[in-house]
Amino acid sequence: MKEYPFLDLALANAPYMDDLKSAACEVIERGRYLHSTQTELLEAEIAQTCQTEHCVSVSNGLDALRLILRAYMELGRLRPGDEVIVPANTYVASVLAISGNGLTPVLCDPSEQTMNLDSSLLESLITPRTRAIMPVHLYGTPCWDTTLMQVAREHNLLIIEDNAQAIGATSDVAGLNGTFTTGGLGDCAGISFYPTKNLGALGDGGAVVTNDDALAATVRALANYGSDRRYHNIYQGFNCRLDEIQAAMLRVKLRHLDHENSSRAAVAQAYNDSIRHPRVTPPVINDALKQTWHQYVVRVEDRDAFRAYLESNGVGTDIHYAIPPHLQPCYQGLEHGPLPVAERLADEVVSLPIAHPITPDDARDIAAIINRF
Repeated sequence: MKEYPFLDLALANAPYMDDLKSAACEVIERGRYLHSTQTELLEAEIAQTCQTEHCVSVSNGLDALRLILRAYMELGRLRPGDEVIVPANTYVASVLAISGNGLTPVLCDPSEQTMNLDSSLLESLITPRTRAIMPVHLYGTPCWDTTLMQVAREHNLLIIEDNAQAIGATSDVAGLNGTFTTGGLGDCAGISFYPTKNLGALGDGGAVVTNDDALAATVRALANYGSDRRYHNIYQGFNCRLDEIQAAMLRVKLRHLDHENSSRAAVAQAYNDSIRHPRVTPPVINDALKQTWHQYVVRVEDRDAFRAYLESNGVGTDIHYAIPPHLQPCYQGLEHGPLPVAERLADEVVSLPIAHPITPDDARDIAAIINRF
């Protein structure tokens, strides 16, 4: 029986192995492990990818969002207790970044169709304390439309993209600066380079991208102990730096990002063309967008039986995410309205294999297994 692992990072990185080893050796031999050439070059390349003026590399995706919000507080754009609207079905890191800065997460139910934040609900969530919206490009599908922008403009709200899963994706609606690429749609964005991401490090890493000069400078200082120059600390900051070896690894893999995203899109299309089970709902492929397909997520009511059946047939699966943030123990006291869609999705979503070495033929084979469920 052929095996279809959900994700094997050794196999996923195998095509780049020689270049990764060479890049690591170059850094080791050069003897500069922080704040050097590889980091500077990566930041320039990520900024170009996201069509922004600035990129500040940081330690991970959560820190990217935490630093953005803290920087806006230092700049006077946010104050403790201010509200940030965030989708209710995101990974908990989005919400942790908000509450961890003394801000208040306001949970917005997602759309049944896109599984992204439902922008038609935004107006009902606005209060005098609302200061920002954090759209999450979940699973690699851009979360962006004219309603989101209109609400933000009407109420003078910041738009902070959680672009952890969608680097390289594009929207069909231009962003605030006239570009279409995620990360460059709103006022700023946080990016994750967690190893499982389409552009993943061989450890952890993240980045902040923006066109705002002051925000970029503040994030950069905060990430380096709050210093604007050596031994001169203007903020009570953190140690959230990306190291040179991870920057070098990411630069190697960034050269292949378009191919990675295109390969995943081909697998997603093969799944959608082939899954024909009446109780399995595939995700929506929107031809007007460029989706990165960080995850390929179907919905199944009898999920446990479905996953056990696939496992018995050699198909690995995962769940993103089984418990939404508002049902996590750490957020038991968080006030929120009804979130029926978020809770239904949490009970039904199943992620199928989509990363290398899965091919469109593999997807068709897996779909045939699904259709016999």
